[in-house]
Amino acid sequence: MDDFISISLLSLAMLVGCYVAGIIPLAVNFSEERLKLVTVLGAGLLCGTALAVIVPEGVHALYEDILEDPETARSSSSKITTTLGLVVHAAADGVALGAAASTSQTSVQLIVFVAIMLHKAPAAFGLVSFLMHAGLERNRIRKHLLVFALAAPVMSMVTYLGLSKSSKEALSEVNATGVAMLFSAGTFLYVATVHVLPEVGGMGHSHKPDTSGGRGLSRLEVAALVLGCLIPLMLSVGHQH
Repeated sequence: MDDFISISLLSLAMLVGCYVAGIIPLAVNFSEERLKLVTVLGAGLLCGTALAVIVPEGVHALYEDILEDPETARSSSSKITTTLGLVVHAAADGVALGAAASTSQTSVQLIVFVAIMLHKAPAAFGLVSFLMHAGLERNRIRKHLLVFALAAPVMSMVTYLGLSKSSKEALSEVNATGVAMLFSAGTFLYVATVHVLPEVGGMGHSHKPDTSGGRGLSRLEVAALVLGCLIPLMLSVGHQH
């Protein structure tokens, strides 16, 4: 019962933290240029999070006997693909947390929770800023954000309640934590490099005439991208195993 309360509280904290981080870009009125800058910063956060947080976590997990689980999916075009890619990623995180909770080891649960929160908040921020730049209505953006925020908590509860003893042992044997984390890193890099950056740089598959002439990113935007990449690295310093 203690484990159930623990996973419930962690799932609730994940939902609230993720949703609040995603609401930040919606709460501020940005000009066209500022919105573009924020979107580039969001793309940087996604790249930096994948390379500085998730990949190291995944590799570390592959070489340590910590118990968790992966999830896989595919998607197709721009706005929907961006949300879908991150929702699939969040579902993998949820499976990982649910499996960690089933080990009854508080330290394992906290390590996985901190690792997930270090990249869920930047992901929510990046997703919302990209959807705003893509011209989606605010109500629809909130729905996309809610689906993304719910994915991990729901999957963590489903995994925790659905795992049998034999399933736990099987997941432990295949080092599923590392696989899930590395899969998550791949979805982050895909969303940031295939959708967000080309769209912002005027090279994306937009249906509007290309007014920027495919000019790419300005120096300020490149600086924002680099800053976005560095923020997760700085946040992860001191997060020791």
